[in-house]
Amino acid sequence: MSPKYLLPAAGFTALMLSSTANAQQDDRYFDGPYISATVGLESPEASRGDVITFDTNRDGTFTDTVRTGAGVDAFSPGFCSGTPTAAGVASCRGNRQNDGYAVRVGYDRHLGSGPVVAGILLEGARPGVEEFTSGFSTTPASYTFGRELDWAVTARARLGIAPGEGRGLFYVTGGGGYARIDRSFSTSNVANSFTPNDNRSWELGWQAGGGAEVMLTRNLGIGLEYLYSSFDDSDYVVGVGQGTAPATNPFLLQGPGTDLRLSNDRFDYHSFRASVNFRF
Repeated sequence: MSPKYLLPAAGFTALMLSSTANAQQDDRYFDGPYISATVGLESPEASRGDVITFDTNRDGTFTDTVRTGAGVDAFSPGFCSGTPTAAGVASCRGNRQNDGYAVRVGYDRHLGSGPVVAGILLEGARPGVEEFTSGFSTTPASYTFGRELDWAVTARARLGIAPGEGRGLFYVTGGGGYARIDRSFSTSNVANSFTPNDNRSWELGWQAGGGAEVMLTRNLGIGLEYLYSSFDDSDYVVGVGQGTAPATNPFLLQGPGTDLRLSNDRFDYHSFRASVNFRF
């Protein structure tokens, strides 16, 4: 080839290679921004070992035992997970799964020319997951702590692989955020007074899990995802006062009253979700 044609030919070849590379880049399914909506089942972590703990002298240590005037453990019937079926007997209707939903916006990017995909996302969710723990006294009476994770706002990273032609993505994800926890307390004890300190607050937590997506078209995809979530819940305390109870009431024997709280200061739950994803 004549030298005068060599430079234009080389330039054309370089342009074609560059165009091919850009076309391949543009053909990737998991490059760029997306929005997603999910629905699923939210289930509280098994809480069979959770109990109500007591601070009978209000020194800030919840390791005391509420005792009757005869020295007997006033909560000897025990505790169970769920809402009570009868007073004085440790029998509960267990916690149940609830429906939840979420929306998110995110951005994914292939790392280099391989199948590895990294991304970030911001999610707003309404899990609606509920958990109850009940205790039973010899009076007989029942005492139930309830909590519901009402809203959650989280940010997560994710890392995955899109094998083959890149239409599917398998990934792990993790991050943190805030959740609003609504709390409740109920009892069949009508003699003492009960004063909760904080029925609703936003708490810090973290999430981790994984999932898979498959693109049905260039822009529309579906997915399945599992998430484990854990949020702090150490602030809720119920103060028990005298009310109309006599001074010999077990809650009053070591001072003017007793403070109650849950032994488990984390609100943990599982999420199993299906998603619809739109990519731009």
